[in-house]
Amino acid sequence: METREHIYLDNAASSWPKPESVIRAVELTLREAAANPGRSGHSLSVEAARIISDARSEAAAFFGVADPLRIVFTKNATESLNIVINGLLRPGDHVITSRMEHNSVMRPLNAARERGISISSVRCSRTGELDPDDVRKAVTKDTRLVVLTHASNVTGTIMPVAEVGAITRGEGIPFCVDAAQSAGCLPIDVDAMNIDLLAFTGHKALYGPQGTGGLFIRGGLEAEISPLVMGGTGSASEHEEQPLFMPDKYESGTPNTAGIAGLLEGGRFVSSQGIASIRDHEMALASVLLEGLDGIPGVRVHGPAEPEKRIPVVSFTVDGMDASEVAYRLDDGCGIMVRPGLHCAPSAHRTLGTFPGGTVRFGFGFFNTAEQVRTALEAVSSIVNKP
Repeated sequence: METREHIYLDNAASSWPKPESVIRAVELTLREAAANPGRSGHSLSVEAARIISDARSEAAAFFGVADPLRIVFTKNATESLNIVINGLLRPGDHVITSRMEHNSVMRPLNAARERGISISSVRCSRTGELDPDDVRKAVTKDTRLVVLTHASNVTGTIMPVAEVGAITRGEGIPFCVDAAQSAGCLPIDVDAMNIDLLAFTGHKALYGPQGTGGLFIRGGLEAEISPLVMGGTGSASEHEEQPLFMPDKYESGTPNTAGIAGLLEGGRFVSSQGIASIRDHEMALASVLLEGLDGIPGVRVHGPAEPEKRIPVVSFTVDGMDASEVAYRLDDGCGIMVRPGLHCAPSAHRTLGTFPGGTVRFGFGFFNTAEQVRTALEAVSSIVNKP
């Protein structure tokens, strides 16, 4: 097949292209506000601090958080999840999670097991779906945390976060949601969904730069969560002990001001388009792909059959072909960029029955088009029929 113009369908890993406003914000900050925020009193430092303050307010509004100071900026959702898991849990504590989690949850949890933490991984169906009642049944007197992905990075399966949140709130257990895939893609209201801790990243559906993210911490929990890193915060400099107030307790060291400026503009871009409108567009594309793949012999799609039960992430396998070989042919021969393999989520693939080979994953974003989907379907059909 002749080489075609590149088609980027790996938005579940990192969204691309970025909105022009995001690119301009990063450049403008580096040119005109690259001083150290909160560390000096001159105008460049004040402007850098203003950018971070505006971004904190934007993120708070995005997730229904009344107090922007409850938002901590981190470099990604992984760091946010590590703050929660390593900072909250103590020996003897029990954690509940699911079998569809990313390694950003499973690796720190398995490390915590060595510190005397016990873990219950609630089973999920072969389409990646979870029954909230299984979470309820897993609760013990020692349960200290429930941590759950909002949407699977493998199948796009949307988890019943609000229902699980109702259970954890009734039991008085902190509830942490991994919103790496859903922030900017699905509406999130931490109060309505009973979320106590929300980990999000900036470089996916929020269309911000890589190396940006954050953590919402509900009031009172900061007294129980130790920071991962300690050091200079630009505040309370007369003391050699870490500040205990939000968000400074968790924001040591010079922040990524240019990246946060890009994250601010990414959030504004999503807000201006509207999450519902973006979702309609992306799911229309995913629906066309799902229907088309279903008609190609030898192709098996994994995850819910109903598009409304997933975000715009579609994983599939081809009988008799390695996922990596399919992805290579899509890229090399067709210019279509996707992600094969285990997607840093081996537990999810064991649940789906796709371990150890993994799947081929398509992830749609705002800038993808219907024509690109048709091209991708033609390419998959050609690869399957001419192995």
